[in-house]
Amino acid sequence: MQMKPPLSPTSLARLFQTPSLIYFVTVAETLSMRETARRLNIASSAVARQIGHLEQTLGMPLFSREARRLRLTPAGEILLRHARLMTGPLEAAVSELSLLAGMKTGTVRIATVESVGLTILPGLVAEFGTHYPSLHVDIRMASASDVIDMVISAEVDIGFGFIARPRREIEIAIRRDLPVGAVMRADHPLAGETRLTFATCFAHPFAVPRRGLSIREVIDPFLDQGGPGQRSFVEVNSVRMLFELARTGRYLAVMTPLGIGDALASGEVVFRPIADKGLALNRFGMIIRAGGDLRYAPAAFFNLASSHFDRSDVLR
Repeated sequence: MQMKPPLSPTSLARLFQTPSLIYFVTVAETLSMRETARRLNIASSAVARQIGHLEQTLGMPLFSREARRLRLTPAGEILLRHARLMTGPLEAAVSELSLLAGMKTGTVRIATVESVGLTILPGLVAEFGTHYPSLHVDIRMASASDVIDMVISAEVDIGFGFIARPRREIEIAIRRDLPVGAVMRADHPLAGETRLTFATCFAHPFAVPRRGLSIREVIDPFLDQGGPGQRSFVEVNSVRMLFELARTGRYLAVMTPLGIGDALASGEVVFRPIADKGLALNRFGMIIRAGGDLRYAPAAFFNLASSHFDRSDVLR
């Protein structure tokens, strides 16, 4: 595609007042012309025509087409980042106008770590759907760092995850500091201990999260100090699998008690905090973008989630 000279501010303003930008954002999120047409209730040819017009006007491709699947080009990624900031206020206005008209339409986009997505979030979403049956919920499972990145880039409205260090681009709406410990079956040899150390844990078969999960950053100094020695251990990138390994009875799993309250209450497994000096707490939070106003649908979900997290049993 032949490069064109930069557009004037007037030309850019005229371009971004067309449906092209809205179509582009939707195609970028779905990576499908057909799905975009379905969501916007228009013909696929109209979507393709608007994307083609946008690419022709900008003088560069925004999508590459590989094996019947679209992929954003570097130019498309740049445009998407800025387009989200431009379309956000318009979406907020539409949501408020819909609320005024009694339509109550809109979408809440959520990114969550696995431990919350498989335990706490389903109940929240179900209750939200009962109260707001016309609202759409888009949930993405990701690592803690990716959750934060998606909130900052406005790819999602609300994030649930662990925060290793403060970030000026986000606000932590709900914050809980969770202890790190060992989860094991009730008949495990260490189940009767009330105060564990890593050295004690490392004397038994154990499982830990792989790098990339936030809790690994907390325990890495103790692993790096040679605690495991030559003993083999299990590493997994799934908190749920850590728990399932603990349920086998062979392994104790290094994790927090987040999301396993039912199993703890039943007595099937026990959680014992690890008391090594210098072991940090794992900070969990519900996060939003700093300075960003939530639209109607995200605000409704935010309020519901806040009321739930105010209850002491939600983070069991």
